[in-house]
Amino acid sequence: MCGFVGVLLNSEVQFSEEHLDDIKTANYLIKHRGPDDEGYYNDSHIALAFRRLSIIDIEGGKQPFYFGDKRYCLVFNGEIYNYVLLREQLQEKGYDFCTNSDTEVLAMLFLDKGVEAFADLRGMFAVLIWDTEEKIIYGARDPFGIKPFYYAENENDMIFASEQKCITWLNQQETVNLEALQHYFSFQYVPDPSTLTEGIQKLEAGHYLIKEWNNPVQKHRYFHAAFQPVKANENQIVNRIQEVLYESVKLHMQSDVPVGSFLSGGIDSTLIVAFAKQFKPDIKTFSVGFKLEGFSEIDIAKHSAAVLGVENIARIITPEEYVEKLPEIIWHMDDPLADPACVPLYFVAQEARKYVKVVLSGEGADELFGGYNIYREPASLKHFQHLSPGFLQAIKRVAAVLPEGMKGKSFLERGTTPLKDRYIGNAKMFEEKEKQLLMKNYCPETTYQSLTSSLYQQVEGCHSVNQMQYIDMHTWLTGDILLKADRMTMANELELRVPFLDKEVFHAASKIAVEHKISDGTTKSVLRKAAKGIVPDHIVGRRKLGFPVPIKHWLRKELYTWAKTLIQVSQTDHILNKDVVLKLLENHAHYKADYSRKIWTVLMFMLWHQIHVEKVYSFTYLSESEVWSKSS
Repeated sequence: MCGFVGVLLNSEVQFSEEHLDDIKTANYLIKHRGPDDEGYYNDSHIALAFRRLSIIDIEGGKQPFYFGDKRYCLVFNGEIYNYVLLREQLQEKGYDFCTNSDTEVLAMLFLDKGVEAFADLRGMFAVLIWDTEEKIIYGARDPFGIKPFYYAENENDMIFASEQKCITWLNQQETVNLEALQHYFSFQYVPDPSTLTEGIQKLEAGHYLIKEWNNPVQKHRYFHAAFQPVKANENQIVNRIQEVLYESVKLHMQSDVPVGSFLSGGIDSTLIVAFAKQFKPDIKTFSVGFKLEGFSEIDIAKHSAAVLGVENIARIITPEEYVEKLPEIIWHMDDPLADPACVPLYFVAQEARKYVKVVLSGEGADELFGGYNIYREPASLKHFQHLSPGFLQAIKRVAAVLPEGMKGKSFLERGTTPLKDRYIGNAKMFEEKEKQLLMKNYCPETTYQSLTSSLYQQVEGCHSVNQMQYIDMHTWLTGDILLKADRMTMANELELRVPFLDKEVFHAASKIAVEHKISDGTTKSVLRKAAKGIVPDHIVGRRKLGFPVPIKHWLRKELYTWAKTLIQVSQTDHILNKDVVLKLLENHAHYKADYSRKIWTVLMFMLWHQIHVEKVYSFTYLSESEVWSKSS
C-alpha cells in the first residue's frame, strides 16, 4: 500500500532544488500512506515521489519502478490480487521476470497490452506510468474507486497525487468550489469527479487518463459497473455467491504481515470473517461502539466472534474523544464528509493497527446485493403507480400543505414524486429550497438532478431497485463509503481490503434479479441464504445497523455548546446564512424535530473551512515528525 505525488511540467526545464524540496514535502504529507519507504524520480519533464507501506516482503518491488529498458517509470498505490495468474500468462508469452512483485506484473502487462492492461487487473489501485520517450503519462484508477486519484491541470503543470492535500500544498491555493459545495449540501459528500477545491479533480472509478506533454488530458472508461439481471435458479445463485466470495477472501488474505478484520453486528463483515478464518484460524477481529443504548454492536460482534471461535477486540468511544479527533479526521479526508460513521471507523482502525497491518472489511455488499433498507421503498410505494396523473398531483398538493414532521407527509411526497427526482443516493441532506435559504450564492442550475440525470438515463427502463443500486454505485460508494474507508485506515497506517468489491464478485451480483435481493420481508435476501450455515444463526436475519453514532442526542446535550460556538466563530458568513443554521440547532435542541444530520453537514463544512481556508488548525512535517496543532 502506498501513496504518490507527480508533477508534469508544461515546459522543458530542469526542476529547481526548491521545487524538488516542495515535492518532497508534499510526499511527507502522506507519510501515513507509506511510512516504511520512499522513492523519487525526476527528469526535465516530470518528478515523481512515492511512499510505501510494506505488506508483502518481495525483493525488487521498490518504486519508482523502471521497465522496458528504462523507457518507462511507474508508481503504483494498491494491490493486484490476480498477479500470480497474470504472471504465469505473461511468462507463457515469453516475458521474463526479475522479481515476484505485483508491481513488475503490472509493468509487463502494460508492455504487452498498453492501456488495455488495466481491464485485466483484479484489485485496488491507482497507477501512474511515465513514458520517457514519447513524453506521455498514463494514469488509472481501479474499477470501483477503492484507491484515490487526484489531479490538477493548469498552464504551468499537471499535478497527480494520492491525496488532495499534496496538490494544494504545491499550488499554495485553496479556493472553495461553490458548485461542488452546493452538491455537498445535497449528498453530504462532494460527488466525483469534483472536489471542494477549485481546479482539483478526481479520476473516476474504472477510468484511465492519457496526458501527452503539452496537450490536454484525455480520459477513457475501461470498466462500467452496471447491473444486468438474468433469470436463474436460486440455489445456483447461492452456490455462485459462496464460490466467488470464498475465492475473493482467499486472494485478499495474501500478505506477509498480520491480517485482521473489522466485525460489526451485520452479515457482511461476519461473512468475511467466517471465510477468512478458514485461511487464518487465529484471525483477530475489531469492533467499536458507544455507551448509549442502541448505538453499539459490540455485544453482537463478541457473540459472533465467540461462535466463530475468533478473538474480538472492542473499544467504547466517548463524545469527548469523538469531537477531539474531528479536526484531524477532516484533514485526512481532504474534503468534508458529513457521515458521522467516519469517526468510529477512525477509532476501530486505530485499535486494529496495534495488532495488525492489514484488515478486511465488508464495504460494497449493500450496493452489490441490495442491502439498504431504502431499496424496499419501491415496493411500499407501488400502489401510487396505478393512480392517474391528476390524482397524483392532487395528493402532492395536499402533502405540500401538511406540517413538517407530520406522520404520512413524507410518504405522500415520495409516492407522488418520480424516482429520478427524489432519489440521489443513500443520503439526501438539504432539498433545493432549503439550500436556497442556506447558501448566499445558490445557483438554480446546480441542482442535484443536474448530477444524477445522466445516470438515470443510463438505466432508463430498468427495475427501480436496480436504478437505485446504480445511482449508489456511481455516487455514494466512491463519495462516502470508500472515501472514509481509505482515509480512516490510511490515517492509522493500516491497509484496508474489501473482498466484496472484486470484479468476479460484482459479475455474479450484477446478474441477480431484484426478486432474489429484496424478498422475504428483508434486504440482501439471497446473500443471507448464501450465509446460512457459514455465519452464526443470530446474524443471518439481523437488520443492518452499521456504525450508528448518537449525534442526534449529543447535539442536544454534550455537543450543543461546541456546535453553537463553531457556527458563531466560523468565517463562512460570505457563503452561508448562519441564522438558518442556528435556527436548525435551536429547534433540534428543543425537540421540535430531528435536524441532526443537516446540522452535522454544515458543521463539517465549517470545520473543513477552518482547517483549509482559515488555517485555524495546522498539520505539518518538521524533519519528518508529525505536528498537529490548533493555531493561536
